[in-house]
Amino acid sequence: MITFDDVLAAEARIRPHLAPTPMRHYPLLDALVGHGIEVWVKHENHQPTQSFKIRNGLNTVLARDEAVRRRGIIAASTGNHGLGVAYAGRLTGTPVTICVPLGNNPEKNAGIRALGAELVEVGATYDETIGACAAIAAERGLTLAHSTNDPLVLAGAGTMTLEILAQAPPLDALVIALGGGSQAVGALAVAAARQPALRVYAVGAAGAPAQYESWRRGERLTGQPVRTFAEGIATGAAYEVTFEALRAGLAGFVTVPDDALYAAIRDLIRITHNLPEGAGAAGLAGLRALAPQLAGQRVGIAICGGNLAERDLRIALAD
Repeated sequence: MITFDDVLAAEARIRPHLAPTPMRHYPLLDALVGHGIEVWVKHENHQPTQSFKIRNGLNTVLARDEAVRRRGIIAASTGNHGLGVAYAGRLTGTPVTICVPLGNNPEKNAGIRALGAELVEVGATYDETIGACAAIAAERGLTLAHSTNDPLVLAGAGTMTLEILAQAPPLDALVIALGGGSQAVGALAVAAARQPALRVYAVGAAGAPAQYESWRRGERLTGQPVRTFAEGIATGAAYEVTFEALRAGLAGFVTVPDDALYAAIRDLIRITHNLPEGAGAAGLAGLRALAPQLAGQRVGIAICGGNLAERDLRIALAD
């Protein structure tokens, strides 16, 4: 588990390079969710890479020494972590290589290349991509910036919740998309120090249940099936560095089907006039599932990413 001091150190590193993102209340979302819930939305889709993971990427690159940066950094990603690391690489002059699964979101791939990173398409799934990425790192002598198993990544993610607590009125709960777990673990570290009564709930994709089943059973599962369009939460394993913190700290965990994620995309476009990707809509989809038990409370969600592929936007709007 990272400490609050780790998050504060990350905040100091990244703040010169990132402006705070908006935190907004939408009464129409209150009406949509019902049960007397007041909904506050953190707009991480307003980041330069349209995702909270720019925080993770910046912190993990800025914290490395000059010798590490000169040799280069490599990461495996379904897109947003790769965009964050690539952005940090361009900012610092660090050579960056990003490995993505075959058939990955083409817009995210194009964004990574546009930031000057080398893009390697390898592996049928994210977990296969991670293995191939580690092999390339060893072969080339590059430093691996894992999207989850890296305390610097987790501390970077924690800066989002640090901002949320500074911007919103006192919240009762946060409902957060969970892929690898950096958002949720970062939130738990900040809540423990700043607002211990704040409860953190996780939302996963029903088609990628590895994290949920690991949390429910109390054992870390790997090699689980992945069948969801929401690549940001399309993980087939629970991870060493986040598993115990999630197991101990989460107030609850729900999974939602893809049709609920598509519906949440439509609702967020209609009400907030912002474009979320699948994982970016998971907070709202999860909140709707949790609404009866969060009745009468003030709840924060995040549009944690806005890099929705055009093909998925067309599907969402066609329903």
